[in-house]
Amino acid sequence: MKVVIVGGVAGGASAAARIRRLDETAEILVFERSGFVSYANCGLPYYIGGVIQEQEELTLQTPESFWKRFRIDVRVRHEVTAIDPTAKTVTVHALETGKVSTETYDKLVLSPGAKPIVPGVVQGELERVFTLRTVEDTLRIHDFVQKHKPKTAVLAGGGFIGLEMAENLTELGVQVTIVQRSRQLLAPFDPDMASFVHGQMRSHGVSLRMGSTVTGLQPDGESVLTLLEEGEPLRADMVLLALGVTPDTKLAKNAGLDLGVGGSIAVNDRMETSAPDIYAVGDAVEVRQFVTGQKTLISLAGPANKQGRIAADNICGGDSRFRGSQASSVLKLFDMTAASTGINEKTAQAEGLDYDKVVLFPPAHASYYPGATPLYIKALYEKGTLRLLGAQIVGREGVDKRIDVLATAIRAGMTATQLKELDLAYAPPYASAKDPVNFIGYLIENLAQGKVRQFHWHDVAALPRDGSVTLLDVRTNAEVSNGRLEGSLHIPVDELRERLGELDPAKPVYVNCQSGLRSYLACRILTQCGFTCAHLSGGYGFYQAVTQEQQRLGSIYPCGIEKV
Repeated sequence: MKVVIVGGVAGGASAAARIRRLDETAEILVFERSGFVSYANCGLPYYIGGVIQEQEELTLQTPESFWKRFRIDVRVRHEVTAIDPTAKTVTVHALETGKVSTETYDKLVLSPGAKPIVPGVVQGELERVFTLRTVEDTLRIHDFVQKHKPKTAVLAGGGFIGLEMAENLTELGVQVTIVQRSRQLLAPFDPDMASFVHGQMRSHGVSLRMGSTVTGLQPDGESVLTLLEEGEPLRADMVLLALGVTPDTKLAKNAGLDLGVGGSIAVNDRMETSAPDIYAVGDAVEVRQFVTGQKTLISLAGPANKQGRIAADNICGGDSRFRGSQASSVLKLFDMTAASTGINEKTAQAEGLDYDKVVLFPPAHASYYPGATPLYIKALYEKGTLRLLGAQIVGREGVDKRIDVLATAIRAGMTATQLKELDLAYAPPYASAKDPVNFIGYLIENLAQGKVRQFHWHDVAALPRDGSVTLLDVRTNAEVSNGRLEGSLHIPVDELRERLGELDPAKPVYVNCQSGLRSYLACRILTQCGFTCAHLSGGYGFYQAVTQEQQRLGSIYPCGIEKV
């Protein structure tokens, strides 16, 4: 059996190694148009920033090591330019020599990946304008930074690559400005949770130009001008285009293969394309979103590697299936970590799901052990079934651990309330006896059983201020002195039982505290004393952080904050 693989990075390299492990006699030929194979895309920004110091660390394998270990023939700087599914051949262009040849195959694996989106505003090659996809791109940026010592940089795009590059350039002393068309960074996050990401970036000196559209780039001496639709041009020593990626599917399209969402390659759960004996994996293929079941694009290394292994299994006579991706991701932002899994509110609304959410700020480890910092957690669930839909976490420690537990729970089909039953490891330096993941389950169980009702930060502005309801703040005097909801009555929770006479039982009570815990306790007191009560999810701390960011961005949401 002769297997030809187009693309030698995540999915292609995984497929090649797996085929060899399953079939010692197979002839395996990998064509990669760049000069490197099996390289760590996600590590590229960290080489530019000097965190990864040796170029060799970026490549997990070389053509030589592939041959030595696996007897796999890897040919870099070779581009496959055409496929003939009927004749079962590929046309190959050797980029260094110009030679064009034809190779036959019994099985073909396409792993062309995705290419950076480069807007039409870029005219020709600009020396100081970069994209970041390959090792060659990385070396070009690295050499430029080392040689020219740029003082300023504009990053067009606020996704993973844009933020990783912002961090690494900032650590090198570069003044970075991120230009983002939408009004938030990190599209997998909801705008409220992205507020913490915005604050983190600004606190490290990164300027954010949200709601700005790049209309042009032009050289200006030793600088580049980034032209904006909404304001004056930005002058910088370098520009990185990180506007996202699009599936690189020209080869598949020209071969007549069926295409899917966003022009991606359509595959089934065995990673088979519409043509016999042709498989496709990685960023170029459409996948099933595990939570919604809808076809989508997910450009992440984890799914690509899994798909390469699945394709290899099936090529070698197995029956492996790709069950979908939750788009689980994690990102380092200086001394903070942001992570998500499953779907966000935008997707839940688009799918017409009847969902709700909880927001909580538990300490990452036992509060009595020194150095405890908060985790900002948001979890979505389906109301009727209590199915866990997704989660987002921002914090300084323990974020990756909790998001992986939640990703596992989603994959296992657990309900949100079953999170309270998880038996998770505990020691004071690492967690609390009741882990933050357990607390998600407790919160949702209380809501499902009607023990408490909640309202959210975006509901505050619509609450009547005509005296028909009571807004109750149960924080301390010191906390209230830093601001409170407009029109709210202040009674600390520890005084509430003795001061119930100050409240009208005929009026619904909307309670807030700083984080949501004391307001829950207050609601339990009030409910058992005959009051109708709801508490503010995430508390005033979450409300204040989100609404101040919304106000900064010119959001439609009024803040309603009263300084006292």
